[in-house]
Amino acid sequence: MASKKASNDRLAGLDTLRALAILLVMVFHLGRRLPESFAPVARFGWMGVDLFFVLSGYLIGSQLLKPVRAGLGVSLPGFYRNRAYRILPVYLVVLALYALWPAWREAPGLPPLWQYLTFTQNFFVDYGKNQAFSHVWSLCVEEHFYLLLPLIVLVMSRRSAPWKTVAVLAFFFALGLATRSYEYFHGLLPIGRDSDGFGVQYIERIYYPTYTRLDGLLAGVGLALVKVFRPIGWSAIVRRANWLLGAGVVALGAAVWIFVDRFGPVGTVIGFPLTALGFAMLVAAAADTRCWFGRLRVPGAKVVAMLAYSLYLTHKEIAHLDELWLPQVMAARGAGATALIAASCLVAAAVLYFAVERPFLVLRDRRAGRRAGSVDLEARAEPAL
Repeated sequence: MASKKASNDRLAGLDTLRALAILLVMVFHLGRRLPESFAPVARFGWMGVDLFFVLSGYLIGSQLLKPVRAGLGVSLPGFYRNRAYRILPVYLVVLALYALWPAWREAPGLPPLWQYLTFTQNFFVDYGKNQAFSHVWSLCVEEHFYLLLPLIVLVMSRRSAPWKTVAVLAFFFALGLATRSYEYFHGLLPIGRDSDGFGVQYIERIYYPTYTRLDGLLAGVGLALVKVFRPIGWSAIVRRANWLLGAGVVALGAAVWIFVDRFGPVGTVIGFPLTALGFAMLVAAAADTRCWFGRLRVPGAKVVAMLAYSLYLTHKEIAHLDELWLPQVMAARGAGATALIAASCLVAAAVLYFAVERPFLVLRDRRAGRRAGSVDLEARAEPAL
């Protein structure tokens, strides 16, 4: 019953954004295998990860804050158990494929398994040598967020005050701003932007670490705080959804313009928070059914959103197998290659979803249903990762 309720109550607007996020990420990673017409999207498709972060910040923040608002507090065991059911089964299956089937690896270098098992790959990766399963860095960021946010909410809910909440958000925002600035101006610029190692160092020291990539998560949590604790203000926001969408598009357009020089100083310092702000405006418009964008139903978006996590974990590997097994089709980089990638990635993700992901989600909901007074707080929309 819980799974059926979850399916019926999914927010169409959030599904649209979740589908957009995974498609952007896939085009970014697979751009060299796609027709040249995809090049503009591929160049900036990495921003889909930031959209994922805003979605997760909003959804997980709402999940944790609603019980606090109702006076129920935070259940750390329940939250971590639900996250484990959601994240670990599929992840461990894919990780096992990396460990046991070398052909599965889209790149030759694989970091030690302990980095994946401890979700520390984004801190220790040697990107110049080990690029297999490198995209899991964003899942590491999410896992650190899942670990710390409930603890912060638990501590702050005991003696809550608006100024404390603002101070905590400002602290983590300033942390990202300061660490990115320090790493860029004191760590990377001395290397020289024209040097061969600059891009790799940028990825390892600025793009991957959790403490430099908190902007999207903070923006999402900020939305959740407003919606849960300031419902009147939230209603005023969604009543102006058209203006909000327009402002979000303008902010994202400015971010794209800044990130034309992706590894430049302006993007490094203010580009990430500007991207988070733009996506936060879109999420706010999509997160309430009183807004037309919250009711927007794009054909196929629900399916892609449902498969987003499995797609995220497997798309690079499946495209790599396409190249191994059907090299003539893939070498053409035409419509045939695009169709092959799309079909094979969707089929692989669907198999993984129905064989592994969905059964564990059903088991999670059944276990939650056996507990007296339990409420499926994720029913309306599963986080993207």
